[in-house]
Amino acid sequence: MATKRNTQEAKPVDLDLDEAITRGWELPDINLKEIRDSIPAHCFRRDTFRSFTYVLHDFTLIAIIGYGATWIDTLSSTPLRYLLWNLYWIAQGIVATGVWMLGHECGHQAFSPSKTINDTVGMILHCGLLVPYFSWKFSHSRHHKSTGHLTRDTAFVPRTRSSYGLPPLNEDPEMDGPHSVFEETPIVLLFDVFKFLFFGWPYHLLTNAAAQKGSGWMSHFNPNCEIFEDSQRAEVFQSIIGVFSVIGGLFYASSIYGSMAVIKFYVVPYFYVHAWLILITFLQHTHYDLPHYTAKTWNFQRGASLTVDRSFGTILNHFHHHICDTHVAHHFFSNMPHYHAEEATAHIKKSLGKHYHYDATPIPVALFSTWKSCRFVEDTGDVRFYKN
Repeated sequence: MATKRNTQEAKPVDLDLDEAITRGWELPDINLKEIRDSIPAHCFRRDTFRSFTYVLHDFTLIAIIGYGATWIDTLSSTPLRYLLWNLYWIAQGIVATGVWMLGHECGHQAFSPSKTINDTVGMILHCGLLVPYFSWKFSHSRHHKSTGHLTRDTAFVPRTRSSYGLPPLNEDPEMDGPHSVFEETPIVLLFDVFKFLFFGWPYHLLTNAAAQKGSGWMSHFNPNCEIFEDSQRAEVFQSIIGVFSVIGGLFYASSIYGSMAVIKFYVVPYFYVHAWLILITFLQHTHYDLPHYTAKTWNFQRGASLTVDRSFGTILNHFHHHICDTHVAHHFFSNMPHYHAEEATAHIKKSLGKHYHYDATPIPVALFSTWKSCRFVEDTGDVRFYKN
């Protein structure tokens, strides 16, 4: 137990900072007002017309890609048809992920100064992707208010040593690891990552997986569960109605065009969209070198600074509206429009200095290395790092 030892300066004697000391981690003291003042005022201005141009941009591309796909099955070559359908699914998934991110902006009231416009557009965009808009908006708000908090965060909450049935650290022959219980053959590793990417999002919506536990059915489709407050339940129910209305529309389309057409044009891209979502979110909030905090050490600024910026390349950054490479800015100021986030990031980077985190590791390498190295955190300590 740490007493008067510290990473940089004296810390309160009741904090357990042993792991922070071992890892050379400094608890940052971040002044939120200073960071905000360093960013030009225009970066916080929301322009409804400009935001709608991004909606038009994305839906125009979706329509063009979709129209092009209507010709695929007219081709006589089976291998060419398979190739083109896979290219369609990839392209449509990338562009439709941008639509997801615009709905995400609406949930943060970053799309427009008007709450009515934000919630109306967000409801349409997200329900069109089978995302219950208000359910997600409320649970996601809790994530932003508690990022990096071990007991209050709602996204990729670390599992503890004891939850895996591992012995206490002082009784563990493998100590900090790597632990043999996590050893996987390459094929098992690939299969686990595939399941995580392509089924993680619907599983999260249905069961609140990777978030805090609760009693009863914890689900974004259950207005009465502990995720939501009493005042939010009517809007959660509205979201559920919206999603099931779209599902009804898909069944109607199946009766007209055939179920296989709906699967090829909508269902497969749906899984690609949410694979991108899981990949992006996982890598933004899971990193071997970054800890999670207990209530004793956490505050909003410290939690926000645990976010990791990553570039997915110029093309993907563009189509995903820079949610990947400006996510630190988003966590400090979530109602800032995405089209100002690159400029704001340059100022935030200067203000945070060494507490700004960017990882240039190629995304496939980052995915598999993070998956293997970030398995659990200890059951004790006020600053806890991932172990494997």
